[in-house]
Amino acid sequence: MDKNTIEVLAHRAGLARALAEFPDDVTVAAKQAADVAQKIKRPADPTAEPWPPMKAGTTL
Repeated sequence: MDKNTIEVLAHRAGLARALAEFPDDVTVAAKQAADVAQKIKRPADPTAEPWPPMKAGTTL
């Protein structure tokens, strides 16, 4: 992630002050977030529920 992209994202996220005071920390956090976002697997069927639906009162 390049410097300009980080600056734009930081400003859009309301982190202009943090970027001004701690630019290295904001850069590291942005790179970590981008790395984690790449590791997340998208579901094959986005309409499928990740677990069975909750049913009230079935275990009482």
